[in-house]
Amino acid sequence: MVDNLKNPSSEVSVPKFGFFPRELEDEAIYIMREVVAQFEKPALLFSGGKDSITLVRLAQKAFYPGKIPFPLLHVDTGHNFPETIEFRDWLAKETGAELIVRYVQDSINQGKVKEESGKYASRNALQTVTLLDAIEEFKFDACIGGARRDEEKARAKERIFSVRDDFGQWDAKRQRPELFDMLNGRIAIGENVRVFPISNWTELDVWNYIKEEEMAIPSIYYSHKRQVIQRDGMLWADSEYLNKDADEIPFEATVRFRTVGDMTCTAAVASEATELDDIIGEILSAEISERGARIDDKRSEAAMEKRKQQGYF
Repeated sequence: MVDNLKNPSSEVSVPKFGFFPRELEDEAIYIMREVVAQFEKPALLFSGGKDSITLVRLAQKAFYPGKIPFPLLHVDTGHNFPETIEFRDWLAKETGAELIVRYVQDSINQGKVKEESGKYASRNALQTVTLLDAIEEFKFDACIGGARRDEEKARAKERIFSVRDDFGQWDAKRQRPELFDMLNGRIAIGENVRVFPISNWTELDVWNYIKEEEMAIPSIYYSHKRQVIQRDGMLWADSEYLNKDADEIPFEATVRFRTVGDMTCTAAVASEATELDDIIGEILSAEISERGARIDDKRSEAAMEKRKQQGYF
């Protein structure tokens, strides 16, 4: 379940483990307003994870007291954690934001993508086609995402306004300079831009912001008991979507999720963190990166960059 969101303009307390640098919030709000000023049909890419939830809060603040002036777009793989879908629907209702959902299963049924097979089968890469179809369907010219430069080396190459060609593809050589926070949203017909307002944030910044803003997040970010299997040194959530070997026997463990993706490509971490301060403390002492629990990033050294070149988020 989730708690009520606070009024986005209300005062908050300083967290136990540090504070959030408010200049990052100012920058993100500026970027949000630039998107609305420079583009005709923007959308916010919403996954139900902490970064996209943070974007929703920033959009609330950027346009308060009005409503968020663009829809939330979720590409539903059909393999999402149920807690994430529940939170998505609650947040859209709570904020009054328009929610658009498009389904990977429809792309499979239409023969546009093929379901993967094998032990490591996932629908993560299949999302790209569904996303690009949705961009074309609604004629979105800017899509706001929650990627951060500290997450992964391919994302570190992104500009805040990241231009994609008329096939939705990303080319590092076509990225524009952004000197003195000057954001250039001029695009040709058919092109669109991915926008990353929290690009300069770190994982710790996001958690400190969630703490200071007293934001609701899906319950799977907190410690809970769940059926898991041990695979490749990681704890995978047991589900009907996971192709298990005969010797991969599910067992109950106390875990939480540091990052949220599909059930087939997101590993849990053993944790007793039931409060935000506990989570922040774990991050401060963590020895692996946040994306270290994303199995989809481990398919190759350049897995993320290849997906981005094909039109991924």
